[in-house]
Amino acid sequence: MSRKPRVEIEYCAPCRFLLRATWTSQELLTSFAEELGEVALVPGSGGIFEVRVDGRTIFSRAEVGRFPEIKELKQALRDVVAPAKELGHSERGGN
Repeated sequence: MSRKPRVEIEYCAPCRFLLRATWTSQELLTSFAEELGEVALVPGSGGIFEVRVDGRTIFSRAEVGRFPEIKELKQALRDVVAPAKELGHSERGGN
């Protein structure tokens, strides 16, 4: 049996991004309960908000200049862990 992917959400603790990180982790776990092995919250600093799958960055606030929309984050994660998975209303414009 192969290991399920690990998602890391590194957030800026001094910036108080923890609430956004926990909400994001809840959304990802709800949508990908069967596909993910774990979602880890990693305290950081310097304004960081990055989402990685098995070490591969799928979203970086520093690169994009904003926080991710949950729809785009779910689509990026889906493309890595379950390309055939339908995301329902998330793909049709809802959250």
